[in-house]
Amino acid sequence: MPNNFIPKTISIGSVAVSAMLLLSGANAQKLDTSVQAETGINQAASVSQQRVTRLAQQTTDLLAEYRSVVRETESLKIYNDNLEKVVMDQREELVSINQQLNGLESTNRGIVPLMLEMIDTLGKIIERDMPFRLEERRARVLRLGDMMDQADVTASEKYRRVMEAYQGEMEYGRSAEAYSEALPSSGQTVDFLRVGRTLLIYQSSDQLTTGWFNPATRAYEDLPDRYRAEIKQGLSIARSEKAPNLVMLPVPAAEAAK
Repeated sequence: MPNNFIPKTISIGSVAVSAMLLLSGANAQKLDTSVQAETGINQAASVSQQRVTRLAQQTTDLLAEYRSVVRETESLKIYNDNLEKVVMDQREELVSINQQLNGLESTNRGIVPLMLEMIDTLGKIIERDMPFRLEERRARVLRLGDMMDQADVTASEKYRRVMEAYQGEMEYGRSAEAYSEALPSSGQTVDFLRVGRTLLIYQSSDQLTTGWFNPATRAYEDLPDRYRAEIKQGLSIARSEKAPNLVMLPVPAAEAAK
């Protein structure tokens, strides 16, 4: 009997071990299934998190773009409002310019005859004045007359040039100068000394010829020899070769000067 008991015991133990192994295999299978399920859940959660992050970033980008569009819209509104004011102001200015042009046309009809008369008067003044730099001054009057026929010169520019010519003539009365020019009576080149519009005297370089323009006779006449040194000194002073000083020069009487 003892011999039969041992094998039986072993048989029971083997069955128990086999049962335990069977149970362990089932649990391992369940464990693998659970691990796989948890892994799947984690992966799905990771994908979902990535999707949430991406959607959150898109939302942030869209919000920033919306705010940018709102700011740009507000800026455009302000710009359009300002532009509308500028356009309105330009329209008002255009109306004002048109009104001024209409007035300018009327002004031109009055100012053009006046300028023509001023040019003609200037020419007469030059012819009756002391004959200093005569050709130069006559040429200026001719240029003014030609200018009045030029369409590309505005009325305001014409008026400015006419007034500039008058201003230049006025300056002659407040200045003195020395210059060389041919003597109209003989053609000899002499040095002229102009003192304002009152006195015009001349002297040749060798000092043999000394004279003046006599406003009473409107002719060039010789002067006495006693004026030679004085006129020479006056010429030097006018050329800034000598310091200003008093010189004795012939002065026409008041009646002659008129």
